[in-house]
Amino acid sequence: MDINNAIFKSADEDISVVRSCLDELLTNGELSDILGDEFKEGLEVWNALIKRRCDEPFTLVILGDFKRGKSTIINALLGRSLAPVNVAPETYTINEISYGAVPSIHAVLQNGDRVKLTKNDITREALEELMPTLAAPIDHLDIRDNVEILKEIRIVDTPGLSDIEDLDEQVNRYLMNADAIIYVASALLPFSESEQLYLASHIQPQRFGMLYVLVNMLDALSTREDVEKIMARISQKSEAIVPNAFVYGISAEEEYRRKSGVPSASNNDFADYYETEFLKFEVSLKRDIILQKDIIRKKRVLAMLDQMLRETHAKIHIFSDMSTLDQRKFESMTEEFEEQCSTINAFLDAKKPEIHLNILEMQQEAEVWMYEFFAKLRESVLECRPCESEDDIAAEDVEKYFYSYLMDKVGEAYRTCLEIHSGRMNELIDKISEQLARKLGISDLSIVSQANSVDRILSDVKKKVAHSVMNVAQTGTSETFPSGTMSSFKDILKKKKRTDIIDITLENYDDIRNGTVKDIKAAYRDLEAKSVKRLEGIFEHQIEVGRNTFVQAKEMMGSYDNETISKTLDGANRTIINASKLLLKYELDENN
Repeated sequence: MDINNAIFKSADEDISVVRSCLDELLTNGELSDILGDEFKEGLEVWNALIKRRCDEPFTLVILGDFKRGKSTIINALLGRSLAPVNVAPETYTINEISYGAVPSIHAVLQNGDRVKLTKNDITREALEELMPTLAAPIDHLDIRDNVEILKEIRIVDTPGLSDIEDLDEQVNRYLMNADAIIYVASALLPFSESEQLYLASHIQPQRFGMLYVLVNMLDALSTREDVEKIMARISQKSEAIVPNAFVYGISAEEEYRRKSGVPSASNNDFADYYETEFLKFEVSLKRDIILQKDIIRKKRVLAMLDQMLRETHAKIHIFSDMSTLDQRKFESMTEEFEEQCSTINAFLDAKKPEIHLNILEMQQEAEVWMYEFFAKLRESVLECRPCESEDDIAAEDVEKYFYSYLMDKVGEAYRTCLEIHSGRMNELIDKISEQLARKLGISDLSIVSQANSVDRILSDVKKKVAHSVMNVAQTGTSETFPSGTMSSFKDILKKKKRTDIIDITLENYDDIRNGTVKDIKAAYRDLEAKSVKRLEGIFEHQIEVGRNTFVQAKEMMGSYDNETISKTLDGANRTIINASKLLLKYELDENN
């Protein structure tokens, strides 16, 4: 075992002690009375989350867009047909697959009822007929089977994530409670902008200890060279977004056939590649997840406990500081806070030029990068044209690869510009937010309620870019993004069936480049507007939390004497500090 993991083997006792400290805080009536209902409710939420993490089975969640073969992968892994396949989006259900000595299937309804089903009931046609007859919508399917691997882990099969802006709340809940992730991509639609964005915005921030990216449907490719190109591309993209991801190229359909003793439906000469890759995936799953699942679970529980202690300590610290003030100083501080609140708009107006200048500088940098990018891209396009001594490029290869390559490269350039500037934007927004907190006299509020506003701002803009690229690739239109680049792509799409698509691209090249630069300006204008709006939201939130804090502090000072307040808060602080000391040995950081 990794020496860094050895320490986690004995973490159960420390987890138990820290959870006892949380219980002690929750059951401390005086502490709850002093700090108010909101404080207690916050601890109760933490307690429920941590309890669920400790008590629920180790959960492996399967994610990916529609039509990526997620259910087939599960069936291939289990060697049995358990997960429903070929289900329409409107009838797709979340499927919890876990161990049961006697196989069974139940539909768990949103009202809590359970309806017993058969395997025939979970086909596309049967579900379409069944759903309208149920007393409530289906929350999930509870599928039990006696496959040995299910004694170790629960597998959750999720609907396709075809629209990242409307991410299904239920899928997100499973993601938040997952212990490990399998993300499924398709070799036929290799890693679209929306898929990359989903990894970056929803999976990477969760800091999962284990993440698999399975590139399915390799058997549908023509040559081993195609396989190697696709795998190199997706491995590179995955590494850039989630460096610890394990990437395997597989054919779930062929693997399921092999395990079921059904003849292969493929006639390619590289079946050994995806058979070996699936075997490597299974070995890694057993070695790195099943055998290590207790350590993976402990790391995530410890990280949650550490975050809970930090937030709780910050809240108590604020009230401790206020409790030391005499009544006159407290009233003066409250009045000063309200006066500062009344000047908040003036403060924001004074900061808008700073925001504008910073974003303008970023926009100008992005324009330079885009011009450099297009100069290099033009060279790549020219290299795609065959020399006189070479045979003409097959029309089907141009249709299959070149246009998607061009769209992908331009979309990637957009996203890269925004990602490079995310650090600078974070620093700017954080600095202004801290300045506001100091003006309000409540600088600890940034610790009490951390909201990574810049990530949300950039996510909004990147979603727009991702959907634009995806929409144009599918329909030749874009309803959400400036039209400069997209109209040029539409000109190419109109002639897409012609074999001279590379020459058509070169003819439209200046328009594509100029349109892209125009669009990047619009993207940064959008970024500026969202930055200002988000800052206004941060200010309003800080004012609300600050005002509530003063109200609660006033009630605290009016209901209890200073000695009781000090004694209660000091006792709570000691409980938190002692619990925090137990976690120091685990060196919990953002990577755990």
